Amino acid sequence: MRSIFLVTVAVLGVGFSSASFAAGGGGGGGGGGGGGGSDTSSSAFQQSKPVDPSFVRAKAMIEARDYKGAMPLLQQVAAKDPRNADAYNLMGYAVRSSGDPNGSLQYYQQALAIDPRHIGAHEYIGEAYLMLNRLAEAEQHLARLDSLCLFGCTEHRMLKAAIANYKSAKRPTN
Repeated sequence: MRSIFLVTVAVLGVGFSSASFAAGGGGGGGGGGGGGGSDTSSSAFQQSKPVDPSFVRAKAMIEARDYKGAMPLLQQVAAKDPRNADAYNLMGYAVRSSGDPNGSLQYYQQALAIDPRHIGAHEYIGEAYLMLNRLAEAEQHLARLDSLCLFGCTEHRMLKAAIANYKSAKRPTN
């Protein structure tokens, strides 16, 4: 009986986490990915909205490191859908990657105000805090990721590694 319960919990956990990632709760490492649609990670059974073509183009521009070119597109997305946490998260990523970690904070904070469980925004704001030598705040976001990522997630591992590097004097550069 106990093994059936554990399997059920594991399957539900994987289902919820994969639905959250697909809905944009993800984000993660490399090219500034913030996931797909907008604030749909709160329900695994909710259908996701179609992705705005401007969001898709902006994401491609960010992956090509054209951060300044992506910003107007992301601002259009946010103007059309002010509750799009993914757009604000990518705006923060673009600003931080352009060399302005302090300027990125407002966008990450907006993403987290819209979706407090947005794991990509927690990772990225933690990295921005490290760039600003604000270790305690980065560690707070790592703790939040620890509670959000029940079975572990890339965002938690990435921020944990960035904090470890920071503590060993390998400061992040973007």
